[in-house]
Amino acid sequence: TREHLIKRLLAGLIAGIALTNVVSHRFELLASLQAALPSHSSSAAESAGTDVSDPVRPPALTPPMRLALDSVARRYRVSNQALVPIFETAQVAGRERNIDPMLLIAIISVESGFNPYSQSIVGAQGLMQVIPRFHQDKIPEWAGAQPFLDPVSNIHIGSQVLQDAIRRQGSLMMGLQHYAGALDDEEMGYANKVMAERNRLMQLSKR
Repeated sequence: TREHLIKRLLAGLIAGIALTNVVSHRFELLASLQAALPSHSSSAAESAGTDVSDPVRPPALTPPMRLALDSVARRYRVSNQALVPIFETAQVAGRERNIDPMLLIAIISVESGFNPYSQSIVGAQGLMQVIPRFHQDKIPEWAGAQPFLDPVSNIHIGSQVLQDAIRRQGSLMMGLQHYAGALDDEEMGYANKVMAERNRLMQLSKR
């Protein structure tokens, strides 16, 4: 009948509209997923070890830093994933301060053994064992409530302390001695220890 035919046409029309909405939704979802994925060129650059500009994450670790990270993870029995922010920050801070990032990693190894919550008897805190009462002026604006115990801000503060020490003393070795408060040590024990660790890491990263 005519009424039955009209009902079938209406049902078909409704089904068609629903299908169109589903397809449209799927296309929108696919577009959003594609936008979230990195481009082929970005992936290729990262796999090649090339720094890729990113407003959130620091540049990718260089091959020597990646190999040094693996060595540190095994030596200190620390998760590789936990060490990545430390090595990334050392790389960024080193470039900003014109300091070898591997040297910063060596200082962290000697000073704290990669324990971000370590504290010495004189009050030095964090990865690079910075004394808070002497370096409040070096706290980054973006630092949190406990900047000296935060790995990222601690490395940025410590690298600035080291840069100032090197500039003041006129050489890397004397700067390291100044950093450790050991200028009266004629045998340069602290500087030699840090440089030995830095050289060890460099050798491991070349294997």
